[in-house]
Amino acid sequence: MPDGEPPAVVPAEELPDRVRALERHRPRWVWADTAEVYPALLAAGVRVERCHDLRLCHAILRHAAATATSPLAAAPAGPWDAAGACDAADHAPTLLDDLGALDPAEVGAELARQHAAVAAAPDPGRLRLLLAAESAGALVAAEMRHDGLPWDPAAHDRLLTDLLGPRPPRGARPARLEALAETVRSLLGAPGLNPDSPPELLRALHAAGVEARTTRKWELRELDHPAIAPLLEYKRLARLVAANGWAWMDEWVRPGRDGHRGRFHPDYVPGGVVTGRWATRGGGALQLPKQVRGAVVADPGWRLVVADVAQVEPRVLAAMARDAEMARAGRGADLYQGLVDRGVVETRAHAKVAMLGALYGATTGEAGQLVPRLTRTFPRATGVVERAARAGEAGGVVSTWLGRTSPPPPESWHRAQRRASEPDAGEADRRRARQQARDWGRFTRNFVVQGTAAEWALCWLADLRVRLRAMVGDGAPAPVGDAPAGDSGRARGPHLVFFLHDEVIVHSPAHLADDVAAAVRAAAAEAGRLLFGSFPVDFPLDVAVVDSYAEAG
Repeated sequence: MPDGEPPAVVPAEELPDRVRALERHRPRWVWADTAEVYPALLAAGVRVERCHDLRLCHAILRHAAATATSPLAAAPAGPWDAAGACDAADHAPTLLDDLGALDPAEVGAELARQHAAVAAAPDPGRLRLLLAAESAGALVAAEMRHDGLPWDPAAHDRLLTDLLGPRPPRGARPARLEALAETVRSLLGAPGLNPDSPPELLRALHAAGVEARTTRKWELRELDHPAIAPLLEYKRLARLVAANGWAWMDEWVRPGRDGHRGRFHPDYVPGGVVTGRWATRGGGALQLPKQVRGAVVADPGWRLVVADVAQVEPRVLAAMARDAEMARAGRGADLYQGLVDRGVVETRAHAKVAMLGALYGATTGEAGQLVPRLTRTFPRATGVVERAARAGEAGGVVSTWLGRTSPPPPESWHRAQRRASEPDAGEADRRRARQQARDWGRFTRNFVVQGTAAEWALCWLADLRVRLRAMVGDGAPAPVGDAPAGDSGRARGPHLVFFLHDEVIVHSPAHLADDVAAAVRAAAAEAGRLLFGSFPVDFPLDVAVVDSYAEAG
């Protein structure tokens, strides 16, 4: 488009063909919101290589410490701020109403503001990588929702029936749950008890002489009463029914045509957590329990390539700190066992407790005793999280490796700190302020590591997606799951179908599965190089080529 000419406006019905024609030139598409624009293209059989998601990138730059003095960060709230990170359990507002009505020139103006903010940052290269990775993640999320996770409803029904008994009428408990409920009622002497009601259950426990403070599973496990074991089993199965039972399957699994297997179409939310981790608006894709993984089954002639990285957050911490000794402990192997082999702790379990204690700021119990050993051995790595904790305790913000910045403490936090320093403040005021400061320090301590691990995972996804796009599916049968009208929208080659923080699943034609496994490993190594250059940190993967997710272990 020549300078000075207004942008061309393409009717919606013509957009897929225009995008398809231009995609061969490998452009980077700039649009307001991938979640709003890309699904229609996917349904028309159009997939793009790369994009710049203005909504997601605006959210990063608006709050990044590196761009805090930019006009973008200083501007009053506007339509680009209408939706940000959302709670995984809630339906977040979309930008369809606000951004969909924008003049095309405003899209260009927002892109210019973002470019200017990045260019003025102290280390613009890192922010550019973060924005590219975040935008690539949005493409992956939309494609995974479109393609769906292969799901066998018949296998799911068998798994539920084996655990719970036959599917009950709507509103009734499955037979196994009802039997457990009756056992709990009998052992507690509470014939009318509804075990799904925490107040009723707590009263029944107290009446039976069980001094429970709450009905949470972790506390019930510490209690000694014959009713506890069946109650815990009831809770486990009730959770399965609520989260992934028959009603869930009816809502979220779209049956295949002609009796074929179906697809689970979750709604991922990239950047849905402040650290940059993904969330989900529904379907619970980020918490598929082991009991139902046997329903995730590859299509005939296809395989599932399942991969997860071990101890990603400690490895990221070692790389951020340039702690060569800690990186060496995990070189090509189990990092926790590496700590044992170096004599830092006695057992692998101790190593895990010590590392989690360092990441989350544990100061008491077993973790409190083990963390000092870690500090003496790896002062550079533990120094990174300690400095982040001190910044949070002082009310400051911290940033990830690429520049995503933590939110500041809320005003209630600052009120508590001010109150503690007033002349008439009591010990309760000072204690509350100290506790809130420590809590915020634990948040910032973990933010820098979890957020950087999320950045590594985004780079892994983005690189793997490019590698998969380069593979051809010649000779492979077409997927047999559900698809939009016509076959043009289906992914015919290897494609990502699941992502959970440090785990991916690729649905691949069987004859390409080994090549896909190699690509998954290569993409993980490349993600490490993109973020940390030549620093020698490994991201070893457990990779399995299976027919069912349950076989991956």
